[in-house]
Amino acid sequence: MTTREYLFEAPGSPAPEPIEPRPPRRSVWKIILFSFLGFLGFVGFIALSLYLLFIVIPQGPEMAMARGMGKDSTFNLKKTTGDLAKVQKDITALEKKIDKLTSQGPYLIVNTTENKFYLYDGKGLIRQGRCSTGKNIRLIDEKRNQVFEFKTPRGVHKVILKQKNPVWAKPNWAFIEEGLPIPPAGDESRFDSSTLGDYKLGIGDGYMVHGTLFQRRIGLPVTHGCVRLLDDDLEVVFNTLSVGSKVIIY
Repeated sequence: MTTREYLFEAPGSPAPEPIEPRPPRRSVWKIILFSFLGFLGFVGFIALSLYLLFIVIPQGPEMAMARGMGKDSTFNLKKTTGDLAKVQKDITALEKKIDKLTSQGPYLIVNTTENKFYLYDGKGLIRQGRCSTGKNIRLIDEKRNQVFEFKTPRGVHKVILKQKNPVWAKPNWAFIEEGLPIPPAGDESRFDSSTLGDYKLGIGDGYMVHGTLFQRRIGLPVTHGCVRLLDDDLEVVFNTLSVGSKVIIY
């Protein structure tokens, strides 16, 4: 007689704990590859940083790019030599012009950009200071179809007359600008004995070097084309320059 036995878990015995699968092991070659790539990236970062620090930043990105493309336009020796020769030639020509203009007697230089004047005798500076020059605007008289430009004429001029206690004969634009009716020629209202100051030096075409009642505005572009000076400066200029002296305006 055959006996069969069946095995059963005893009641109340604990269940066996589940066995977790092991994580797959990384391939050794993958670890080596990733490490090598990381090392290359680090080396590349260091190289790029050094390149930027010592080449691009000190010389400028434009120069570095030009050299990298084989187009170094900074050190073109032929072009530089030619440019220097031309500049030297221009300087020599200008020096000759200046010597020609300044070699004889006193003269006045007026800078209309900075509103400054310089009084020279030969190459010796006698006096310098502020002045006022043209306001660079146009006055349009539509009624009479006339246009007046208030700017100081640039170029080389000469003193053609000198006068103490000058009287200003007002032109038509002086009345048009004020919105006043234009008086006939010779009318009393045209003559003003105070506006020009104590002295005037005429340089042609109605333009003058003279004084002003508005001393505080000296140094500003506010005139109708004449050159205005402070009283003390005007007296020195008047006593220094003669008829025929040059007035150089730029």
